[in-house]
Amino acid sequence: MDENGRTGPEHDVRLFGVEEELLLVSADTGEPLAVAENTVLGHERRQSEVGQPDGFAITLEVQQEQIEIVCPPQESLAGQVDTIRHGRSLARSAARDAGALAVALATSPFPVRPHLVSTPRFRKMNERFGLTLQEQLTCGFHVHVAVGSPDEGIAILDRIRIWLPVILALASNSPFWNGIDTGYNSYRYQVWCRWPASGPTDIFRSRDEYDRQVQALLETGVLLDDGMVYFDARLSTRFPTIEVRIADVCLDPTHAAVLAAIIRALVETASREWRSGIEPPLVPVLQLRTWSWQASRSGVGGMLVNPLTGRPSSAGDVVAELLDHIGPVLVEWQEAALVESVITSILRNGSGADRQRQSYMKTKELTLVVLEAAEWTHNEQIRQQ
Repeated sequence: MDENGRTGPEHDVRLFGVEEELLLVSADTGEPLAVAENTVLGHERRQSEVGQPDGFAITLEVQQEQIEIVCPPQESLAGQVDTIRHGRSLARSAARDAGALAVALATSPFPVRPHLVSTPRFRKMNERFGLTLQEQLTCGFHVHVAVGSPDEGIAILDRIRIWLPVILALASNSPFWNGIDTGYNSYRYQVWCRWPASGPTDIFRSRDEYDRQVQALLETGVLLDDGMVYFDARLSTRFPTIEVRIADVCLDPTHAAVLAAIIRALVETASREWRSGIEPPLVPVLQLRTWSWQASRSGVGGMLVNPLTGRPSSAGDVVAELLDHIGPVLVEWQEAALVESVITSILRNGSGADRQRQSYMKTKELTLVVLEAAEWTHNEQIRQQ
């Protein structure tokens, strides 16, 4: 990897990887099941039997009703599609061994009282944050994109922030909460923003200022550690990447891969702007919060705030602005055709939130919502097996 986070002159693209959080549910009722530890142990047992690590990991999250798939980084969109599908297949097999289905839903449609994964850190979070932690059964989609240095990473964060609400709208996949339709397309984002250090950020301009703001948050004593700096996008503390965390987990694996490719193209576009001396747009964080709220509320089915004007526009027009913004990179990396095809489909047929509502309208049964979501998660006929 060179100083720009790229893999070399023969490829000239940035590595990018994804982490997907999935719900664990009953194959009969669709209600969440607290079997995460058994699911993870089953996957680890399978891996040890194979004897050759494949770069995938299935890990615990905060609640026993969810897991996270950590996928190896990729160079191409086609590779990312295959990788996400394979990761979900591994999760499906491990969940089945534990008596469950692994489903790409960002919230449970059913009422649920989650069961905490009992680690010292999670127990301490439970003591400090109470109901915020106890109700925190949400599944996000995290995309890591390689950067050449922290300075480049900060410059990118400053320039992609105005486009992140559009990513949230495209990924929206959580209309139901506690047994009801919330009226939001991404209610997960509303729940997630209860955390004290979540949401959009101001412009940093330098690594020193980023570090200063993070340190100031830690010195308040509110956060347990820097792992609780839950910005919509942040510098990774583990990898030479920026991590975009705003999105819901996507129902369709191809949609997820395309969203990851769009985020990577945003990163590359921002880096080129930085190197060309183009200043980041000076949008106050308070305005960004309203843009993200609107994206969480309406998804791609209504109005979004246009990042270039600060005024409401149809979702289709705002998404078109995003694709125009990153278009040169998508064309250069030969990803434009698939991205445009999938985004056109999302705009025409809706995101995961719309698909969930369509399932519910068939029978008014939440079980059907979850079991059809399992089919979309794995592109297979789960209910007929």
